[in-house]
Amino acid sequence: MTELRTLTPHHPMIATNREHSTDVVVIGGGPAGSTCATLLAQQGVKVRLFEREAFPRFHIGESLIPETYWVLERLKMLDKMKASHFVKKYSVQFVNAAGKESAPFYFHDNKPHECSQTWQVVRSEFDKMMLDNAREQGVDVRQPARVLEVLFDGEGADADMSRRAVGVRVQNPDGSHEDVYAKVVVDAGGQSAMLMNRFKLRQWDPVLNKGAIWTYWKGAYRDTGRDEGATVVIQTANKQGWFWYIPQHDDIVSVGVVGPFDYLFKGRGTHEQTYTEEVEACPGAKRRLAGATRATGYFATKDYSYRARECAGNGWVLIGDAFGFLDPLYSSGVLLALKSGQLAADAIAEGIAKGDVSKAQLGNWGPMFNRGIDRMRRLVCEYYDGFNFGNFVRNFPHLRNTITDLLIGDLFTDRVDEVWSPMESLYGAEKQPIADWSDQAPADVAANKLNELFLPEGPLR
Repeated sequence: MTELRTLTPHHPMIATNREHSTDVVVIGGGPAGSTCATLLAQQGVKVRLFEREAFPRFHIGESLIPETYWVLERLKMLDKMKASHFVKKYSVQFVNAAGKESAPFYFHDNKPHECSQTWQVVRSEFDKMMLDNAREQGVDVRQPARVLEVLFDGEGADADMSRRAVGVRVQNPDGSHEDVYAKVVVDAGGQSAMLMNRFKLRQWDPVLNKGAIWTYWKGAYRDTGRDEGATVVIQTANKQGWFWYIPQHDDIVSVGVVGPFDYLFKGRGTHEQTYTEEVEACPGAKRRLAGATRATGYFATKDYSYRARECAGNGWVLIGDAFGFLDPLYSSGVLLALKSGQLAADAIAEGIAKGDVSKAQLGNWGPMFNRGIDRMRRLVCEYYDGFNFGNFVRNFPHLRNTITDLLIGDLFTDRVDEVWSPMESLYGAEKQPIADWSDQAPADVAANKLNELFLPEGPLR
């Protein structure tokens, strides 16, 4: 192997005297990583993907929204999804604190296209389908294999962002280590966030600090017809939080309660006790679970929303949860994973074709992507501040389709911004402006934030 030429910060182009093991290394085989890797392979780019866990494995984030359709189409996943046993999802419905149900928001009424039907998935199955699809399309998948660190050119401090990523150090199943060189390294490794932590890029959201407790039920209430697969968002009686209600195949329903971290986890009993108390106090949830049998133990997570200040650097890119995590209220997690993987793949393929793996090239999709997240984030924050969809539609019926566009994930167009001024006109005098995510939490608060997942003993999903 020839000696690596140190590149200047002003010209982070591909070194011509390095023999690369592959064109692109992708860290992580979840939806973001498999999407990015597959789309690169389709464009003739050599990709090696390292996933540390054997699949199938448990993951939360089970409800897709319609705008995932367009990325699934590019991935050649649509026929596989249509042939799967995943429950079809046509709408979302809201239930207020008193148990009163809104009219369903039917996606097809807003956009009469095949894309308006999506799915409720079991992530252990969906993620495996996505990674198998990547293999079929030419991605070199190494699994299980753990990436220990990202390798950079030249000398300098670990946090020096002018240095270019040139590969990864991998631990193989037999314990041996291997250095794999590449023109671009994609961190899709989830909330472990290897590169985000290295460069201290994480910005904790100053507003969205939530926790969740959930379990899975067999024999719980299910609507019929096109309402069978609806995601139902049920406000808790005290308006401190909300339940998700997600029908899955095999007569299983995923039901979780989300609320402020301190409310759910401080000064209360076990996860089971807290969950049971919340169900008993929530008419909309209690009614649906009457007569159902619990199928698993209790899961819990402390989910603090965050985002990286940058989505790329010289020779590296962040996608999926390695770039950011947003409150799950509107089921945007898989969409943001797939969309970031798609946008990053196109920027990488273009950069490799013209010999430019600079931060500017690899991150050219960042501003547009951040604007999309900002729109979804604002809708989440408005809900927590008391926004009522029914009241909004009654006052502005001509904007029903536009607000539904946001719910289906049509986030990356300025057209949907027409809803904000009318929304603001309904504010009460006491309503405070929503803090921008980049305002960050105070330093002493941020220092104590840590996202954690608690898994029960026994069967998972």
